[in-house]
This record gives sequence, structure tokens and C-alpha cells, in this order.
Amino acid sequence: MAEDAILTGSRSRAREKRELRATLGARRQGISASERMQAAEAVSNHLLSHPLFNVAGYVAGYWAMGGELPLHVLQMRLRPGQVWCLPCIQPDKSLRFAPWRPGDLLESNRFGIPEPALTADAQLLPADMAVILVPLLAFTREGARLGMGGGFYDRSLGFPRSPGTPPHLIGVGYAAQEVPALPGDPWDVALDAVVTERELLLCRPAG
Repeated sequence: MAEDAILTGSRSRAREKRELRATLGARRQGISASERMQAAEAVSNHLLSHPLFNVAGYVAGYWAMGGELPLHVLQMRLRPGQVWCLPCIQPDKSLRFAPWRPGDLLESNRFGIPEPALTADAQLLPADMAVILVPLLAFTREGARLGMGGGFYDRSLGFPRSPGTPPHLIGVGYAAQEVPALPGDPWDVALDAVVTERELLLCRPAG
């Protein structure tokens, strides 16, 4: 009976997440191009003025797709000692990251998302990053995140981390993507902070 209840609860959460993804995905797609560019500028300013982001090392961004908040402004303004990286999907559906600069060769992965054209032995582990900027469909002020459903970030970021130590996990989205609560699963990885065009919100103790 207990196992049946657990299974029923899991199915209910999965259904709720699917419904949220449909609703919130449409909301994100409805944000105009000019609003996205303004948000990109504001997010860049928030991050560059906050100590959580201003650490030397590898900064993992993402290639914006499907209305995700673009990060090209931020990439052009990185601090000395910071190296921009993009995610590379592995055969086991985990993520590694590879340095990338405009002009470097890209190739499309199975989802049509551009990735640095580097072999696996040249890619970096998530634990090697100083900061990981995580795209999202929704977030709460407590650091819960709803992604697209592939589980790539949760699968890759589930390793032990002490509060205040890298990699810092910062969700990136629009203020309109904030929700009061999200259905959760045991494997969901919480964010340290979320940045939107309005603010950089700390979700977990800094140390």
C-alpha cells in the first residue's frame, strides 16, 4: 500500500509538472524580443555587481533557446580571470562544459542546440565550474526550479557541495517566471540564487 501511495504521488507530481511546463513555456515564449534584450542587459548588471558571480574561473552559461533569457551581453562583459563555457550533453544525459568564444566552432546536439565542437576529453566536469548559470521555466524564492523535463541539470549537479563554495548555482529567468511553489522530487537540485531583470535573489545561505 505504501508503495502504491508513493507511485501515485510520483505520477501526480509528473502530471502537475507537465501542466506547468505547458503554461509557463507559453508565458516565456510570449515575452517580446525587445523585452528579452532589456532583461539580458539588466541581468548582466545584477550579476556583475554581485560577489556570488564575481569569482575567477569557469563560468557555465547556456545557448538560449525557446525564449530563454539570452546571455550574450554577460559573456562580453566577463571579469578578468573568468572563462565562458557552454554545456555539452553526454550519452548518459549528464552535462559537461567546454570553453567557447564567439567564432569558435560549434556543432548541434541531438536537440539542435549548438555545443562547442570539442571531444569529451577536452570537456570539463560541473564540479570544475566556478559559477553555473541554469536556465529555467519557473522558480520559487526558496530556490526550487522547474526545467524543461530532461533532467540534465539535476542529474549533473547532484554532487555534494558546501554552502558558499563553488560552483555557485544561479538560475536565470524572467521575473514573470516566479511562482509561489513547485512540485518537487527527491533528485531536484536547489539553486543558490536566481537572477531576473528585477533582482538577484539569494536562496541559500552564502556560508
